[in-house]
Amino acid sequence: MTKEIYLTGITTTGTPHIGNYVGAIRPGISASKDANKQNYYFLADLHALAKNEDPEKISQSTLEIAAAWMALGLDTKHATFYRQSDIPEIPELTWILTSMTAKGLMNRAHSYKAAVQANLDGGSGDPDKGITMALYSYPILMAADILMFRATRVPVGRDQKQHVEMARDIAQRFNHHYGEVLVLPEPVIDDNTAVLAGLDGRKMSKSYNNTIPLFSGEKNLRKLIMKIKTNSLEPGEPKDTADSTLFDIYRAFAAPEETAAIAALYADGIAWGDMKQRLFEKINEQIGPAREEYKRLVADPAIVEHELQEGAKRAREIAAPYLKEIRAAIGIRALGSL
Repeated sequence: MTKEIYLTGITTTGTPHIGNYVGAIRPGISASKDANKQNYYFLADLHALAKNEDPEKISQSTLEIAAAWMALGLDTKHATFYRQSDIPEIPELTWILTSMTAKGLMNRAHSYKAAVQANLDGGSGDPDKGITMALYSYPILMAADILMFRATRVPVGRDQKQHVEMARDIAQRFNHHYGEVLVLPEPVIDDNTAVLAGLDGRKMSKSYNNTIPLFSGEKNLRKLIMKIKTNSLEPGEPKDTADSTLFDIYRAFAAPEETAAIAALYADGIAWGDMKQRLFEKINEQIGPAREEYKRLVADPAIVEHELQEGAKRAREIAAPYLKEIRAAIGIRALGSL
């Protein structure tokens, strides 16, 4: 039986936080141990350029994100773990796909439309003010990431589903012109994967500066959890678990029976300070064992670099011959060859 091929990318823009852990890292690491799947995980450092990130920040984020996946147990013997920029076949495929991509398709990309709307809302006479071609063409690079490894399944959040659909559209157009060369991927959306709120109640995001870094030291982790926004209900007053950031984060780390016990304490009027302490202990219980390994890896980047280079070598063993096949299909081949 042919294995399904799963591919997941992680953009190197910032320090990994607990939202990244429950949404992508934890399920990804679990999947990496599944012998019935072929998994690819990559650090999307070329994508980070679309956001004009500081060079040092991109480099540091690459180290921290890679170290986090490794420290938490990514099985690199069964999964291919690599840095996007180490695979030169990807940008070449991006250009090939660009030649087949309709401008109208890119005009409909959510990220581009949001940037245009922000300009209009800000009163700019130029809807494209400050919008780079990297941001505009972002979905084509993502399509190349997916199509380069013949991915059949791409785990994404609902806000990223469009990118997989665009990859399918681009691949279908390519195949219409050149034959059945590219594999059409399917988005995989897990409605059970938690999307966590941050310290201020909004979605946890580096852009909102409301995150809880995944490997904060115990003292800082507790300090940040104590800052999580709550309502003014007093101890003893029944509290609703709905729209409770503390409860939602606890549920993402706890077993169902533990979550049920906390829900009962909410009904009994648990004090917010008590709840925050319980949340700190639950997160620290899960993350604490990997914290020292993470620190060790960050302190010795050569270990991480070696792992990424090994992953790139394996990835290129797949990418290079496939790109040769794609080149032949579009007519870029040695003269005299068929």
